[in-house]
Amino acid sequence: MEKNQVRTRFAPSPTGYLHIGGLRTALYSYLYAKKTGGKFILRIEDTDQNRLVADSIDNILKTMKEAGLFYDEGPDVGGDYGPYIQSQRKNEYLKYAKILIEKGEAYYCFCTKERLENLPDEKGARKYDKHCLALSKEETQKRIESGEPFVIRQNMPTEGISSYVDAVFGEISVKNEELEDNILIKSDGMPTYNFANVIDDHLMGINVVMRGTEYLTSTPKYNLLYDAFGWKRPMYIHMPPIMRDKEHKLSKRDGAASYEDLIEKGYIKEAIINYIVLLGWSPKNDREKMSFEEMQQLFSIEGINRSPAIFDEVKLKWLNGLYIKEMDSDKFLHLAAPYLDKSKVAGKYDYVKLAKIIQGRTEALTEIPEKVNFLEEFDKYDINLFENAKQKSSIENAKKFLPKIIYVLQNISTWDNASLYNVLTDLAAQEDVKKSGILWITRIAISGKESTPGGATELADLLGKEETLKRLLFSLDLLNKV
Repeated sequence: MEKNQVRTRFAPSPTGYLHIGGLRTALYSYLYAKKTGGKFILRIEDTDQNRLVADSIDNILKTMKEAGLFYDEGPDVGGDYGPYIQSQRKNEYLKYAKILIEKGEAYYCFCTKERLENLPDEKGARKYDKHCLALSKEETQKRIESGEPFVIRQNMPTEGISSYVDAVFGEISVKNEELEDNILIKSDGMPTYNFANVIDDHLMGINVVMRGTEYLTSTPKYNLLYDAFGWKRPMYIHMPPIMRDKEHKLSKRDGAASYEDLIEKGYIKEAIINYIVLLGWSPKNDREKMSFEEMQQLFSIEGINRSPAIFDEVKLKWLNGLYIKEMDSDKFLHLAAPYLDKSKVAGKYDYVKLAKIIQGRTEALTEIPEKVNFLEEFDKYDINLFENAKQKSSIENAKKFLPKIIYVLQNISTWDNASLYNVLTDLAAQEDVKKSGILWITRIAISGKESTPGGATELADLLGKEETLKRLLFSLDLLNKV
């Protein structure tokens, strides 16, 4: 480990999908490490065995890589400070807990569940009363040897104030009398999060800790552990919460709470990462659309806000639409194909032409079936759609010009978008009418819809000559019946 090199970490619990808040922590930790030439480490904190969800670790590793957050050290890439899964480091924690006991900074506790439940309720919580701190070494050893279950608790000071400086929120102070004697080692021998993350951060050389504001007031507990061991405290950077609205935090119950949720909703990973980086941080130039490389260049602690960030899916969709519009057409076709396969037009049209029509009009990939299904839903429609004053179109004009549109299209030699456009605009010039009126009549007659992705000639090119003429004749018949 290089001297003074920044080492950040992301330490998720494998309890389900990667929540947006967790992904933001990972993203900020990654960006800060890379901005400073440091290292970014992934560690899995699975000490709470009761909450583990099958395949969660694999999901976390997969999501990190999909999002472009490639860690320098971690469970599947190794490193000099492994193992990088806490359950595989179990013996380390007990060793350090015993050191604290020798220093008087921790003690064995044999209190039963029943006794703990009968402790006096202070302000809605039952604070442990240090009952077992008074036990002699002999009594403690006797009870351990007899097989009596125990935990190891941190011996918190009861007077004074614990303070530290956070890089975003400044000085944070907590009265020591408010701190409870936290459990460090549980009765199953596993460490609690409070203890394991301090031990691992020190042993792995983590010197910058980034996490949510929910840890602001509990950080003094961790600092007391650093101080008890004589270790240097890390730099703390706490990030504002991500809210669903002004009153409610974004939770796992919300439909857009995880990276997987957003992917399933049709958002692309570049837009997701871009949007998440803005949830609590902004660059000096207030830019909103940024490449991953630009995020690394622009990221700074100074840009992290203290105020809560509101998750605005409307803004995410807008940003996603920008990415789609500016995307290489081949890449969009690759992303759109699975959604076209789920639509009513699956396998019936040229996907390249379809993708070209919808790319600039798509904000989320899940919109694609809805945008193209109309091609297979053509049937009797309201002929009042031909009435459009802005386009100089009317039912009478449609009756007058539709036969001429059919005639020129029947006799066209090359059937493609450019040729179709030329022949229809030539017709408009010959008839001394606005070309927009001729194109409006054509589009309504072949789609039966007031608005469609793609104009008249794009749709005609896509449908092909036979189907286009069939629809034009159908529409002419509708008009002639009134």
